[in-house]
Amino acid sequence: MTGMRRGTPTVARRAAWAMGIGALLCAACTAGPEAQGSDGRLNKIIEQFENGENALANEHWRIVSLEHNPFLVDDLESFLGEIEPESGMRPSLTPIVRIPHEADQEYHHVVKQILDAGAMGIVLPQVRTTAEVTKLVQAMRYPPQRGAAHPEPRGRRGWGPTGARRIWGGLSNDEYAARADVWPLNPDGELLAIAMVETREMVNDIDAILQVPGLGGVLIGPSDLSLSLGVGTPGANPTAPEVEAAILKVGEACVRHNSLCGIYTSSDVEARSAQGFKLFPIPAR
Repeated sequence: MTGMRRGTPTVARRAAWAMGIGALLCAACTAGPEAQGSDGRLNKIIEQFENGENALANEHWRIVSLEHNPFLVDDLESFLGEIEPESGMRPSLTPIVRIPHEADQEYHHVVKQILDAGAMGIVLPQVRTTAEVTKLVQAMRYPPQRGAAHPEPRGRRGWGPTGARRIWGGLSNDEYAARADVWPLNPDGELLAIAMVETREMVNDIDAILQVPGLGGVLIGPSDLSLSLGVGTPGANPTAPEVEAAILKVGEACVRHNSLCGIYTSSDVEARSAQGFKLFPIPAR
């Protein structure tokens, strides 16, 4: 039994993984078109941003983080029990997944599997460069087809979204393909490519990164950012003045570029919102 947790996954475990994540995302929704947003949106984060409102954890969306914990089926089952479906087509909480791979690793196969299961966004940890952001966008997009309005960055995602089509309300293949693209590059897209702000390099180059075609938003992780800035104690020190200065720099850049910007915080949502942050993955106290 121990080998199943630490060794190479067996065929049975791979099957359980696929069934588990599909069930996780499917439990967040029910069939029927009437519960889409007023503009037909499936993704509540995008809907909130387009309306000038905050997207709050447990109210509009949830993030499933696979980065610091082993990815086990029972973790997914626990998450399933916390989500109450709403009547209609879209998930009651927009499902976003933070993958366990860092930006300089190969992960496109994992992104494909998670999107095929029905996720509406991918969060990529430890981003440093514009090239790494472009790689995420390409992993989330299908290759451009004839007459594509937004052919670049050219996607590399393979086809097989059976679970996603069901979760998104039983869309046809063509309907799903039309909506399974990255926003805001494709204004009709429902997928969010989100880059974590955890490195000194990303803060220094934030204006260029926010202009990468297909990037949906950024999400600040103050603890890892403090380590990258070298102001730990030696552990994480998210309240250091240097970290706050970096947070403000990112927030100001997001306002300049009208970009979706989030931060891990549970106590100062109102203040951060005034600074331009709209995405909050931790419920406010």
